[in-house]
Formats: sequence, C-alpha cells, structure tokens
Amino acid sequence: MSEAIMSSVREAAPPSRPDMKVGNNPLHVAIFFGVLLGALGFAAVSILHDMHAVGEGTLATGTFVLLGIALIIALGFEFVNGFHDTANAVATVIYTRSLPPLVAVVWSGFWNFLGVATSTGAVAYSIVTLLPVELILQAGSTAGYAMIFALLIAAIVWNLVTWAFGIPNSSSHALVGSIMGVGLANQMMAPTGAATQGVDWGQVEKVFSALLFSPVCGFVMAALLLLTMKLLVKNRALYKAPEGDKPPPLWIRSLLVFTCTGVSFSHGGNDGQKGMGLIMLILIGAAPTAYALNRAMPESAMPAFIQSADRAHQAFQAHAGDAPAAPDELKAREIVGAALRAKSVSSPETFAALAMLSDDISSSVRTYGSMKAVPAAAVPNVRTDMYLVADAIRVMGEKNEAFSAGDKKALKSFQSDLYAGTRFIPLWVKVSVAIALGLGTMVGWKRIVVTVGEKIGKTHMTYAEGASAEIVAMTTIGLAEGYGLPVSTTHILSSGVAGATAANGSGLQASTLKSMALAWVTTLPAAMAISGCLYILFRQLF
Repeated sequence: MSEAIMSSVREAAPPSRPDMKVGNNPLHVAIFFGVLLGALGFAAVSILHDMHAVGEGTLATGTFVLLGIALIIALGFEFVNGFHDTANAVATVIYTRSLPPLVAVVWSGFWNFLGVATSTGAVAYSIVTLLPVELILQAGSTAGYAMIFALLIAAIVWNLVTWAFGIPNSSSHALVGSIMGVGLANQMMAPTGAATQGVDWGQVEKVFSALLFSPVCGFVMAALLLLTMKLLVKNRALYKAPEGDKPPPLWIRSLLVFTCTGVSFSHGGNDGQKGMGLIMLILIGAAPTAYALNRAMPESAMPAFIQSADRAHQAFQAHAGDAPAAPDELKAREIVGAALRAKSVSSPETFAALAMLSDDISSSVRTYGSMKAVPAAAVPNVRTDMYLVADAIRVMGEKNEAFSAGDKKALKSFQSDLYAGTRFIPLWVKVSVAIALGLGTMVGWKRIVVTVGEKIGKTHMTYAEGASAEIVAMTTIGLAEGYGLPVSTTHILSSGVAGATAANGSGLQASTLKSMALAWVTTLPAAMAISGCLYILFRQLF
C-alpha cells in the first residue's frame, strides 16, 4: 500500500522544467553583437584583400550592393539554421541537467564553429549540383542573383514558420525544396524551345534518399542502442529521470556532454556547409578573377594536372570515333551543356567536344603555368571548361561500359584535379559561416528545446534516452559528412529521441509526432512554392 502511494507521489511530481530564462543580460547582448559585427567586418576585409591580391578592380556599385545583400542573406540562413537545428543538440543535456542552459548553448555554439571550420566542403558542392547548369555557370547574371535570393529567403521563411510553432524541421529539407522550386520556375520561364534545365532529378534522388533515411535511421538505431545498453549496462541510474535540479552522476554527465559535443561538431561539419557552396556561387559571379579558380593550388601540382588532362583527352578522343570536332570551344561548350541537361553524355559528338575542352584546359594550364597566373579575361572560360568536363565525368559515373578500367581511372583522376581547381572554400568563408551558425545556436533555441525535451515522450527524458539519441545522431551525421551527403540533424535527433523513448516504454505524444510528420511532408512543396514564386518575382525586378 505504502509503495503504491510513493509511486503515485513520484508520478504526480515529475522533475520541473529547467530554468531557461538566461542569456539576456546587457553583457551577453553586447558580446553577441560585437562578434556579429566583427564577423561581417572580417568577411568584407577578406573580400577586398582577395580582390586586391589578383588585381581585380573595384566592383560596380550595383554589383557591390547585390554581393553584400546576397552574403548577408546566405549568412542569415546559417544563423537561422543554428538556432533552429542545433537546439536539438542541447535539448538532451539541458533536460537531463547535465549542463545549465546558457553553458550548453555556448558550448554547442563553439563546437558548431569548429565543425564548420574543419569541414571538407564536399556537402557544400553536393547541394550546388542540384542547381540548373546554366544558373551555376552564370551565377553573376541577374538570373543567378534571383536564384540565390529566392532559394535562401524561401528556406529562411519556412524555417522561421516552423520555429514559431516549435516544430523540429529540417533546414536541409527546406533548402532542397527551395532549390527544386527555383529549378522548376527557371524551366517554366524559359522561352519555347530554349535548352534549359529544370531540376537534376538524379541528384535530387540521391540527396533526398539521404534525407528520407535520416528519421528512419534515427528512430530504429536509437531504439536498438537503448535496448543494447539495457542488456550490457545494468546501472539503474542511467535509466532514471533527473531528480529535481540535481545533476546526474559524473560518468553519466560526462557521457551526455560528450554526445552533445559530438552532435554539435557533426552538425557544424554537415549543415554548416550547405550555405558555403551558395556563398561561393555568389563570390564567383561577383568577382570571378578572385574566386572562380583555386589560386592556392601550388605550381608543383601543375605537371601532374597537365598529364591528367592529356590522358583524359586521349580517352575521350578514342571514343569520339568519326564524329567531327566542334568548330571552336564555344560550340564544344554548347554540346556538352546540352548533353548534361539531357543527362546523356555517351554520344561520339559529346566525347569529341569533351576531348576538345580537356585539351583546352591542358593548353591553358601549360601556357600560364599555374591557376593563379590565369589572366582575368581567361578565367571564366577556363572555369566553365573545367566545370563542364568534371560534371560530365560525374554524370557518366562508373557504369559507362564504353571505357576500359584504365580509362575510367584516368577520368576519375582528372575529375579529382578539376574539383581541386574549382571546388574550394576560402578559410574566411568557413570562419564567417561558422560564426553565423555558432551565434545562431545561442538565439531562439528555447522553442525547439522544449519540444524535444517535453513533447515527444510522455514522461521526462531519462539519461539513457538522451545519450542513445545523441550517439546515433553524432555517428550518422559524421559519416554522412565524410561521404558528402547532406542529412538532417533535426530528423535524426528528434526521431532518435522518439525511438529511444518508445524502446524504453515511456510512451510517445501522438500530437507532437503528427506535427513533426506534417512538417516533414509539407516542407518540400511549401519551400518549392515559396522559392518558385520568389524567383519569378526577382527575375522581373532585376
């Protein structure tokens, strides 16, 4: 009888919500805006330095203004990404009393910063390849700026809408939807008969498969991990909810802080890259001499680059057959561009064009001696040739039976060299994005934290539930970053919490899960609609 009464008392008095009314004193606000202004100033000085280093003249006023607005919007997307997505990482340590809220968000922001700063850039360019070819190659045109503005603003708007309702939603999902909306709108606006690409559905399928895999992986793996922990770790303290405001035992606390750190670092390394590729398109369009080619490639790498280009030229020429060569490089670019839009690069005519472009790349590097020596007038053509050939090799993939194993190896090597010359991210871009993401982590995090901490499970989150969800998220996101796949921190972690909670028998709140599922289903069409309409509007304005 007494045991039943004690049990009833425990159920009637669950642990209280952590005190999250922190971080708004004048000193914190002053530090926040000081770092923000410092980051913007650092970006501006870095751009001016890069342009001066290559002798690029002063930008026209209109171009300078558009560049500034585009960069602010791109960094704004990462800022919103920070307080929208990274809130998932700190929910577990806050609700298990492992760290005070203010310490948790500052700690998470710092590790987000490091994750972005040390990222490879592979995810950044996975996102870029979703865009229509002609918009990538004409990033400095009015259509290019309309594209950047539309897709970033659409993703920001949708993130803010879901944040306002406290619904965990994927920034990656929103960005992919925005890109698809721009691509379809671009195709709709093209004149009749014009060669225009809408959406690269092959790349969308690849990226969307990773996003679809995220919630399933999070739920199943976190549930299995928690059940495994129950079998192997018999310490009952791990499966209890916090008692009042008392922090957990040191070893449990260390585990939860470690997993929070890992999720924050992995989130920075993956989600932080999504804006980087778009920022590079902005910079390439506004200041191609400084950013279209990787001028940091050493001269010592050029002989191997030239040799690789010559081998690729021979491989393409051997498969061109009797197809006539294009009259000039301009026609060759048109042929390859049309083949890429059609996703068919296996015709003899296309191989002949690719052979010409590969030879043109080799001749340019041989003539100028290094990437940094390519003159401003030649930079756009050299980059266009490099991008078209690299993308053609990507589309061909490993399944092209027309090439021997040796030819495939030579083409893959050339593709890697082309990527090294065009797919680069300056350190200052990484630092600026890292600061934006880190600062975003420290703002507006409470809504999502409350949802993850209180509204997924019916009972208070236990230490084991929080640790299981974050271990799965940390591992999955880290692996995805290594393979250049954009995945959703929100989907993995929130579904991980749900999976661990279900496996622990704690019960799930159906209303929250329905809201999360509804957001997941509606994000793609909503982001597509917003970005498509904005793109059409901006094309008219510009």
